[in-house]
Amino acid sequence: MYDPTDPRSTLPTAAPRAAVAADAPVAAPWYHEFDDAPATEDASSGATWVVRGQNFLLTLSRLGAGQVLERAVQEHEYAVLLTAPDAHVAVESADGARDVRGRALIVVPPGPSRLTARTGTQVVRLFDHRTADIAALAANAADYAEPHARVAPLVPWPAPADGDRLRVYLPDEVPAEAGRFGRIYRTRSFMVNFLDPTDGPRARNKLSPHHHDDFQQCSLAVAGRFEHHIRTPWTTDMDQWRPDEHREVASPSVAVIPPPTVHTTRACGEGANELIDIFSPPRADFSAREGWVLNAADYPAPEETHTS
Repeated sequence: MYDPTDPRSTLPTAAPRAAVAADAPVAAPWYHEFDDAPATEDASSGATWVVRGQNFLLTLSRLGAGQVLERAVQEHEYAVLLTAPDAHVAVESADGARDVRGRALIVVPPGPSRLTARTGTQVVRLFDHRTADIAALAANAADYAEPHARVAPLVPWPAPADGDRLRVYLPDEVPAEAGRFGRIYRTRSFMVNFLDPTDGPRARNKLSPHHHDDFQQCSLAVAGRFEHHIRTPWTTDMDQWRPDEHREVASPSVAVIPPPTVHTTRACGEGANELIDIFSPPRADFSAREGWVLNAADYPAPEETHTS
């Protein structure tokens, strides 16, 4: 249920997935406030926290000038999010090197890579679940000892026509546009939406309770405070029922919202409030909207590929 002024109110209906048993468990929402949890790694490479969902791994690192994040071996591309306007890093990969300032999505190709902070910088990296060494470090790794039955498995989207490359996207260079929902980018395994920052609390009568049939939503709070309101639907098994949740979180934090819970998030902090929504794999419904995915020319959707 969306407010009529919400661009998502006109989204196409998603195709139904394969049937799920009526008593298949609905996973519990999961929250992680990074400042309240010990770092997974705290070494010369800065402090790093690792969390995960079914298909994705998220690391948050706080680096001082000159500190390095390195991947000596990396089979699949991964993404780097810079979440602050004063961020500044240098990234080296098999495809070359780039100096990046400000908020950004950086796609790093497979193979060795090295990220160096040029100033004190918070760096978020996104790997898919196939990156086993990162997966083993997740604070909530035990929650995924068995796959979640209601989450569709990751099937990576087609490779870019011009192959694996180091790519940099700068959302602050894209002006807001009426009818478009945030600033959306996709890779083979991810969709990342830099939502428009808000000033002050969100109106209580303009919320957007909705659900997703078969994919998790990862809401990364990078500025301000938020209330996550989540309702777990009843299954045929009464022992699985849960009370509604109304969880207030600070930044930086992550909320992993499972399907098919009904959810909405309300900015509640004074001043700037900013979320980045992350999905794995990319969303077909957002991709179907003309002009919503800003790098669609680089990363084709499955229906856009052709075989000879």
